[in-house]
Amino acid sequence: MKNTVSLYEFREAFRTMGRAEQFSYEGLEVLFDYLEQYEEDTGEELELDVVALCCEYCEDTVTEIAANYSIDLTDCEDEQTELVCEYLENNGAFVGEVTGGFVYRAF
Repeated sequence: MKNTVSLYEFREAFRTMGRAEQFSYEGLEVLFDYLEQYEEDTGEELELDVVALCCEYCEDTVTEIAANYSIDLTDCEDEQTELVCEYLENNGAFVGEVTGGFVYRAF
């Protein structure tokens, strides 16, 4: 039996587990929406495991993602966000965009 949680309860679970800083307020909403859509699309109910989610998903700036995954952004000053987004999408890691960066599945 699974327990359905609201966005508020989702955010609270991260705070209670000492993981409130793992994602921004906006990032937690993006992750929550992504997981809800996944459940709807697959018919699979997920169990809320904050530690597992923190291991599987990240939120970083465009620059941090580029550095972590060796994405060359030289000579692409105006297109950096688009290039990083495309990279995440091509690797099946894109979850959603937040102000200044992305939430994505770590790989």
